[in-house]
Amino acid sequence: MVASYVFRLASFPVHLALGSRVVVQPEFRGTLDWYRDYGTRHASDGVEGRLVSLHTFDAPWQSWEMHPLGDELVVCVSGSIVLHQEIDGAVRSATLGPGDAIVNPAGVWHTADVDAPATAFFVTAGAGTEIRAR
Repeated sequence: MVASYVFRLASFPVHLALGSRVVVQPEFRGTLDWYRDYGTRHASDGVEGRLVSLHTFDAPWQSWEMHPLGDELVVCVSGSIVLHQEIDGAVRSATLGPGDAIVNPAGVWHTADVDAPATAFFVTAGAGTEIRAR
């Protein structure tokens, strides 16, 4: 579905599809099933498709995640986010404020902490994403 109307990105993420198309997704439920269904809907785009989303966090992430098939762009929109990346067996941390960005390279495990509500914009190569306990 192509949207020619205003929608809330936090509620309805979009998929950047092949052919330079933007496809609004069903309402985000925050569940692993939602992500699984997203992957099924856009499997034919392979590693070139991207999930664009906006999330507000009020607590540290409860898990680590890793995107094996592509980089992820993270942009802090409001608040402060401490992003942790596990690179070559060491954890590196970076603090992001409004307007700051960082790239989670393909294959790098990452998680985040917040002390107060913070919002981030994500452009994610979601195919094959893995999650592990923190």
